[in-house]
Amino acid sequence: MEAVVGFGCSIGGAPHRPLATNSSSSCFIVGRGSRRGTTPAAGIINLITTTTATTSITCGIAEPSGEPAPLGQKTRYKDGLLEKMFMGLFARKMDKYSSASSSSSQGNNNIGGGLLDYDYDKFVEVSKKVMQGRSRKQQQQVVREVLLSMLPPGAPAQFRKLFPPTKWAEEFNAALTVPFFHWLVGPSEVVEVEVNGEKQRSGVHIKKCRYLENSGCVGMCVNMCKIPTQDFFTNEFGLPLTMIPNFEDMSCEMVYGQTPPPIEEDPAMLQPCYTTMCSMANSNSSVCPKLQA
Repeated sequence: MEAVVGFGCSIGGAPHRPLATNSSSSCFIVGRGSRRGTTPAAGIINLITTTTATTSITCGIAEPSGEPAPLGQKTRYKDGLLEKMFMGLFARKMDKYSSASSSSSQGNNNIGGGLLDYDYDKFVEVSKKVMQGRSRKQQQQVVREVLLSMLPPGAPAQFRKLFPPTKWAEEFNAALTVPFFHWLVGPSEVVEVEVNGEKQRSGVHIKKCRYLENSGCVGMCVNMCKIPTQDFFTNEFGLPLTMIPNFEDMSCEMVYGQTPPPIEEDPAMLQPCYTTMCSMANSNSSVCPKLQA
C-alpha cells in the first residue's frame, strides 16, 4: 500500500516530484506506507521515523547552501502555500489577543487580513503585539488558549490515550515534529538523547530557530514558545517535553520524555536581551525584562 505525506520539501537534499495536487507547497515526503501484514498507520509511522532518523529535512530555505544563514545574518525562506496557511491560521488566532489590554484606549490594533495575507514577518509582529501590556504568565496563557482553540473538543484526552508517555510515543512525536513544525522553527533533525538513563531517538535539534532569529527577542522565545509548548505537552497531553534554547547560536534542543524543570530553576529565565537585535531590549538589565514576572 502506498502512503503519501505531502509537505513540500526535499529530503537529504534530493528533491522528489510531489504526488499531491498542491504543487505550491514547499515540503513533501513521498514513501511507501506499509508492508503486507501491517496497517497503513503503522506504515506511515515507520516511514516518518525511518526518514527523520537518517536525514534532516530542510524546508523552504532559500539560501544557496540550503542551510540557515550564519549567526548575525537573517536566513532567507521561500514559503509555499502550506506554510502560509499555517502562519495565517496561528496569526489570526493570536491577532484576537493582540494589544487587547490597551485596545479600549487606543482603538483596534489588530493587524487583520485573510488566511493567506500573513507572512512570517506579520506572524512575528502579531506575537510582539500579544506581549504588549501582558505579564509573563499572561503571555503564556494566551499561547495555551490559542493552542487549545486549534484542537477539536476532547483532543488532549484522546492524545493521552493514543500517546501515553512511553519510549515509542516520545520517539514518534519527535519524528512528527521535524516535518510539521519546520514552518515555525526552520530545519531540524531527530537526534539521540538520554531520558531517565536510557538512550532513545526522542530529541529534536533545531539548527537555527526561525522564530528567535526573526524576533531577536529572548522574551518571545521563552514566553511565547518554550514555556507554553513545554507546558502544553507535559500537562495537557501528558507527554513530558523539555525545550533547551541555545542563545549563543539560536539553535534549540527538544527532548520528548524529559520533564521540564520548574520555571525558577530554568537557566533560560536568566538570559539577557539581544541588545543589538531586539527593539524592546533593555541594555541596562542583566536579565530580559520580559522574563520577569
